[in-house]
Amino acid sequence: MRPVVLFTDFGFDGPYVGQLRLAAHRWGPHVPVFDLMHDAPAFSPIAAGWLLAALVERLPQDAVVCAVIDPGVGTRRRPVILRAGGRLFVGPDNGLLNRVAEQEQNARWWALDWVPERLSASFHGRDLFAPAAVRLAQGDWPDHSPVSAPSRDASGSPAQIIYADGFGNAWTGLRQLESTAQIQAEQTRFRHASTFGDRAPGEPLWYLNSNGFVELAVNQGSAVEAAGLGIGTPVTLDLAPR
Repeated sequence: MRPVVLFTDFGFDGPYVGQLRLAAHRWGPHVPVFDLMHDAPAFSPIAAGWLLAALVERLPQDAVVCAVIDPGVGTRRRPVILRAGGRLFVGPDNGLLNRVAEQEQNARWWALDWVPERLSASFHGRDLFAPAAVRLAQGDWPDHSPVSAPSRDASGSPAQIIYADGFGNAWTGLRQLESTAQIQAEQTRFRHASTFGDRAPGEPLWYLNSNGFVELAVNQGSAVEAAGLGIGTPVTLDLAPR
């Protein structure tokens, strides 16, 4: 039996994550369910896609990922299933899963054609994607049909803010950068440091975080507040600073 991993922008406030997990339990009481994150960039499937593509590297090879950042829920956007490596992904076809697919040479896509008896217009995470993921985890494929490629382009530069954590640190989509490089975000310039302690309190820095992203931070402060950063804020690289 495969584990199911949840990746959403629902947040832990309110009933949404609880209902998602209860739906998973209803369809597969013995399927192990794990929360990867529920504060992915809200309403931003492209930014969240950069994040998801990196985080899946640490997931079990047989994981089934229920990924839901879905501002188009209830519209004509189609639900899809993706096989990338040994993992399966269920979610909306809005660019969220494209980066994951690009990392695998033999990625395959299917349209999720199954429609459960009860399907609300606004909560497909609970009513469609979680049940479909649990069915897949048990080897029970819901109705599906092959599609050649996703319908939504996921173009976009990784040189942007894709996530901000509770400390006010801002993750970019960049994965590699020479330590001599400097980063400009809005009006603030960030220079490399190996760790926070290499900078004085209040001083901005960038470093490679534990998930492999170039992260903008302020020692004992908030880079988000200090520089006025938000999801999608572009960053500029100076690879040969004077």
